[in-house]
Amino acid sequence: MAITLLITDKNLAVQGDPLDGWTSLDTTLKFNEPAAGTVTLPAYPEVMAQLQPGNRMVVIRDGGIWCAGPMEEPVDYSWSVDSAQQPGEVTVNFSDDLATIAGHIVWPEPALTWAGQHGDTWRTFTTVTAETIVRTLVNENAGPGALVARRIPNLVLDAVASAGTATTISSRFEPVLDACRRAASAGGQIGFRTRQDGTQIKFGCYTPADKSATARFSTGLGNLRSVQFTRSAPTATHALVAGTETEGSSIRTFVEVADTAAAAEWWRVEKYLDGGADNDDDGELTASGTGDLAEAAAPVSLATITVDTPDLQAGRDYGLGDKVAVALPHGLQAIDVVRSITLTATPQGGESVSSVIGSQDATSDPQIVRLVRTLSRRLGRLETR
Repeated sequence: MAITLLITDKNLAVQGDPLDGWTSLDTTLKFNEPAAGTVTLPAYPEVMAQLQPGNRMVVIRDGGIWCAGPMEEPVDYSWSVDSAQQPGEVTVNFSDDLATIAGHIVWPEPALTWAGQHGDTWRTFTTVTAETIVRTLVNENAGPGALVARRIPNLVLDAVASAGTATTISSRFEPVLDACRRAASAGGQIGFRTRQDGTQIKFGCYTPADKSATARFSTGLGNLRSVQFTRSAPTATHALVAGTETEGSSIRTFVEVADTAAAAEWWRVEKYLDGGADNDDDGELTASGTGDLAEAAAPVSLATITVDTPDLQAGRDYGLGDKVAVALPHGLQAIDVVRSITLTATPQGGESVSSVIGSQDATSDPQIVRLVRTLSRRLGRLETR
């Protein structure tokens, strides 16, 4: 195990010597979500001097950057007369650089000041690749294309990866990463991430790979710790999408989007949806229904925890967003997406790496959080009427 911890400022300048004496480290990388990490250290003066607001934590594993981003809680200090650590100890909570982007919202007119925004305007992308949408949203709301006051220091766009398919989305006043996730999901299930490269933070997209033929997990291979498998009916098979009502007009556009395969396998489940557009000329109502059905389908829910072995290791043999295979009891096999990868380490016990594989419903935000996100989008639509 070779792990080095560094602190940098917002401009990625190293603030001191590598952090020494840490007792535990836990870092979880997430697919299309900010990472979450904690490290516990002795509270030496030279350590505390680096734990300043706005600084960043950099976790280097075997010579490569595993995780790098802002310290969201740089100081959680504790001491007692019985403490083994005489200066006390400090726990630092940190994330990766996606967290700074997550603090920005989508402005309908990003070139204008906040005071200059118009209440009936949306930021709309029509039949554009998912990668183009995601890159543009980040660039004009937080990157070098944003207003100067909104730019994240040293954030640039990474090389184009030609990822994703064409899709259509509209957004206004919702968190930037929420809009990015919608575009990434509707446009080919692509991934996006940040990475530190020299004195730059590069944001880019990528196409997850299908590793199910080579990345396999089972009890027999010794790399599967737990499995939870659920098969359930879809919550919607037919989205009945309604266009925005125009004052003084009796004409309103209605579009039906159907998942015929799910309806044939289960039964017809209808759901009314406010499409957030006047008509379907640019495919916005259809895209809204398609996206809603994608969230409502997921009849298979798979949640697993795996562990690295010499033959199959996260980061080397598979990564976030890749599809891998999991052997279930009674000879069944499920193929699903790697949602998170966790590195846990102590100086005495060494390190371990585990992954969570499964559908988004099984491993991401609780239902109430997804509900709040949906309501936020719908309220934004109501405000334009």
